[in-house]
Amino acid sequence: MRFLPVLTSVIVALALYALVFERDRLLSFAGRTPASSTAAAREPAAPATPPADPARVAVIAMDSTAETAQSAVALRGQTEAFRRVEVQAETSGRVVSEPLRRGATVAAGDTLCQLDPGTRPAQLEEAEARLAEAEISNTAASRLAEGGFGSETRAAGALATLSSARAAVAAARTELERLTITAPFGGVLDTDTAELGSLMQPGAPCATILQLDPMRVVGYVPETRLDAVRVGAPAQARLADGQTVTGAVSFLARAADPATRTFRVEITVPNPDRAIRDGQSTDIAISAEGLAAHRIPSSALTLDDEGTMGVRIVDAGDIARFVPVKLLRDTTDGVLVTGLPDRVRIITVGQEFVTDGVPVRVTEAGPRT
Repeated sequence: MRFLPVLTSVIVALALYALVFERDRLLSFAGRTPASSTAAAREPAAPATPPADPARVAVIAMDSTAETAQSAVALRGQTEAFRRVEVQAETSGRVVSEPLRRGATVAAGDTLCQLDPGTRPAQLEEAEARLAEAEISNTAASRLAEGGFGSETRAAGALATLSSARAAVAAARTELERLTITAPFGGVLDTDTAELGSLMQPGAPCATILQLDPMRVVGYVPETRLDAVRVGAPAQARLADGQTVTGAVSFLARAADPATRTFRVEITVPNPDRAIRDGQSTDIAISAEGLAAHRIPSSALTLDDEGTMGVRIVDAGDIARFVPVKLLRDTTDGVLVTGLPDRVRIITVGQEFVTDGVPVRVTEAGPRT
């Protein structure tokens, strides 16, 4: 009687297996369609996704078009007085004028130093008297020679004496004029004038005078940027205190400094209130012709194996290629670079994982914000 329960258990197990694991086949045998097959039949077939090409490297690139960027030659320099002259004595004498102190403003023709005339006025009187005598002698000698009562040699000697007397008068007057040393142009005294009572000899300094309006800003251009600078080009100079002045290039040296191999450039700027002083440090920017440049994210820049800065671009066959570029300047929304074609696709993400000739799969970058 034990055989019947065992047989019953086997039949129940087979029935459960058929209901659980072979349900679809059982329903098909019974003439019913499985629910899962019906739902699958109702749903449209999903489109097949083409497999990605494992041979191409995925990158993100941006389309870039060149724009005209205003270029500037940046230099370090300093201010210089437009004129700087040490006024010197042309004759000897003792100073009889009160000195002017450094920083004083003078106009052209103002007296800087006055020397004691000494015996010079008497020398002028003597020269003028000898001139009068020579004029009388010359008149008499010329009349005698014309009437045949005197020799031509005597007349020529009298004329020579007259010329000598005139030269002596001119020299005496000039010597008196040299006693007053005046400013050759308007400006500011950089030193005190000669002290009262000091003895001056020819060549001794009376004072140093600076002309500060206009002012000259001086810098030195390297050979690599020499062709970008032109006489007359607009320029700007920023002083250490933040003050900005504008002017134009007035001079560009034809010969290089033998020590630095750079070329002196001078910019003339107005300074009516004399706020700019001689010798101040400046940052100079000289305007140059506009260049075709691309504005790209700074993160797109990379280096090749030789350390050359550039970017990686995508050519027509979706092949990565390195192109060296030159950094023009940095801006708030990217960097400006030159050396690229007018229209180009620049890799902005993934450029570090590709080299020249590597095929890439490009995803277009979104618009820059």
